Amino acid sequence: MIRLTGITKEFPSPAGERLRVLDQVNLELAEGGSLAIQGPSGSGKSTLLGILAGLEPPTSGRVEISGVDLGSLSEKELARFRARKQGFVFQAYHLLQHFSALQNVAIAAEIAGLVEPMKAAREALERVGLADRTAHLPGQLSGGECQRVAIARATVARPPVLLCDEPTGSLDLANATRVFDLLLDLHRDLGSTLVLVTHDPSLSARMDRCLRLDHGRMVEA
Repeated sequence: MIRLTGITKEFPSPAGERLRVLDQVNLELAEGGSLAIQGPSGSGKSTLLGILAGLEPPTSGRVEISGVDLGSLSEKELARFRARKQGFVFQAYHLLQHFSALQNVAIAAEIAGLVEPMKAAREALERVGLADRTAHLPGQLSGGECQRVAIARATVARPPVLLCDEPTGSLDLANATRVFDLLLDLHRDLGSTLVLVTHDPSLSARMDRCLRLDHGRMVEA
């Protein structure tokens, strides 16, 4: 499902030099598998997830998702591919504050081209236990509820790949546990391939595999 070959990512430093964040990263993850990526702050975890999502290109290397080389796609093709094939859960939710929970999810359903986006959005919110919160704005929801809306948005099109960047990092322990349990349930129920960036070793231990970024290199944790 996911194959990274020789992924390198460099950024210009203030001194004018090239700062290498990722250095020849290779990775294969089978369909339906789950992977945790660990590493200290600044190790390139979020950068790697952004490359997997096609949100930013690698400096060199090849990214393949479901047999598709992301580097071969135009911006329009890449946007369409993300909408249909990938779900992304952010730490900070990134919900539209003036839209209800239902509208936030329905927009993602429309972008993915679903025939009945409002119906799909309601079903997605039901799956995350928010059937009674569809009309609420993000400001009327708790942090845990906002993240569940974000998960519903990411999974409304039932994408084969689910990418999560510290999805429990802004939550207290009780809500973090509930949200992570929900992610694992959806991963199993939808048959998705799950990649999770986290600092929490207790979460990593519940995934099929755990890798660690160390000085830009990927090693088994």
